[in-house]
Amino acid sequence: MRKMGLEKTLVLGIFVAFAAVGVSGHPDYQDALSKSLIFFEGQRSGKLPPGQNLKWRADSGLTDGSTENVDLTGGYYDAGDNVKFGFPMAFTTTMLAWSVLEFGRWMPKELDHAREAVRWGTDYLLKACSALPEALYIQVGDPNTDHKCWQRAEDMSTPRSVYKVTPSNPGSDVAAETAAALAAASLVFRRVDGNYSKKLLQTAEKAFTFADNYRGNYSDSLSSVVCPFYCSYSGYQDELLWAAAWLLMATQNPSYLSYVQSLGINSDSDMFSWDNKIPGARVLLAREYLVEKNEAASSFKEQAERFMCSVLPDSSSRSVGYTPGGLLYKLNGSNLQYVTSVSFLLSAYAKYLKISKQTFSCGDMVVSPSILRKVAQKQVDYILGDNPRGLSYMVGFGNNFPQRIHHRGSSIPSIRSNSQNIGCDQGFQFYHATDANPNILTGAVVGGPDRNDAFSDDRSSYAQSEPATYINAPLVGTLSYLAACFKP
Repeated sequence: MRKMGLEKTLVLGIFVAFAAVGVSGHPDYQDALSKSLIFFEGQRSGKLPPGQNLKWRADSGLTDGSTENVDLTGGYYDAGDNVKFGFPMAFTTTMLAWSVLEFGRWMPKELDHAREAVRWGTDYLLKACSALPEALYIQVGDPNTDHKCWQRAEDMSTPRSVYKVTPSNPGSDVAAETAAALAAASLVFRRVDGNYSKKLLQTAEKAFTFADNYRGNYSDSLSSVVCPFYCSYSGYQDELLWAAAWLLMATQNPSYLSYVQSLGINSDSDMFSWDNKIPGARVLLAREYLVEKNEAASSFKEQAERFMCSVLPDSSSRSVGYTPGGLLYKLNGSNLQYVTSVSFLLSAYAKYLKISKQTFSCGDMVVSPSILRKVAQKQVDYILGDNPRGLSYMVGFGNNFPQRIHHRGSSIPSIRSNSQNIGCDQGFQFYHATDANPNILTGAVVGGPDRNDAFSDDRSSYAQSEPATYINAPLVGTLSYLAACFKP
């Protein structure tokens, strides 16, 4: 059930109208931003706060961690299941934090909600780090048994097993991603909650030291419960790079830049995801040169721009595909996760170039900030309904969106309306039903269409119909950027 995982000449003629168009003629980016943040409330585990918007959800996982005598309540369910996978949750938190840091001043109406989304992740990650340096808790729930059931999170009857990495069974990838999330979030809260920010940064440094001192892929020792769900396909070097980059941003300690350079990572990637952090780290490090004027980071500008050239549709060195309707297409499973993450990097880099008054070249093509922004905008517009199907891939946005998403809580009647416990097998009557889901998971972006722009609104088609936190997280920043660029 897991996902591994632009501006192009249109060949399909005139597109159908946007799913929800603002007065400017563009999709209502502000509305989409608000909804994209509400989605995270639907993924919450633990004791829900009084201000919960999605009222069909209730408390769940209140004994998580008890088998290890540790409090692991809270955090996010990753997608349509009821497992708390630490690796994608940490990446989700990092990208939410980066969205706030990069574009927070452009989301004044939603800034508090965005911070709340970050904090729901970091509060859990701090608990996961409570046993460092002896252990880092990285998962709650047995995915093999969970995926045999179709239950609301409020009714979970599957084992809430706890998994951890240790010095003898290391997980540099998940530990470094945790460090990145905490370091990025420390910057989010630096001016609004100094004590919390300090705790986040101190814990980030502990997690990074743990990741660096005890090197190894977490899926080597935990393959039976993390593979094929969130297997570490790219290894852990990219997470060490990513975490050190974030610690450089949070501390401005030049030792982290020296560390990054000592890793000697020369390989390129055209995919930025929960598993592969190389492009994101390089864009972030290029910011250190372009915005902060740190000459020692100048090499990362060229590396970041090689990535840009690999994804821009008119670039001579493009290595990703596009659908006939103009959607970036990388892999079959949950392709929109790559679309949202790439669009975020394009938006962030457009901002850096504009600040530094620079351009770059992909062969004979000169790339300006406006070109990057337009490419990102086209991808977001496609997600929001400017596509051959006229379908918004964000649930609850516009009038035409997926009705049968692959999500347990959305597809089963709410515990608020049906308090009777629904067992492991009993829930499959709702999985196999042809009716629309009774509960709208507002703001959820699903996996998306195939390489031919076709989409199956079917719960069993999880590669297309399942939402995930790491699809939405990068989109938060890009929507903020576009909402500011195209104000009504």
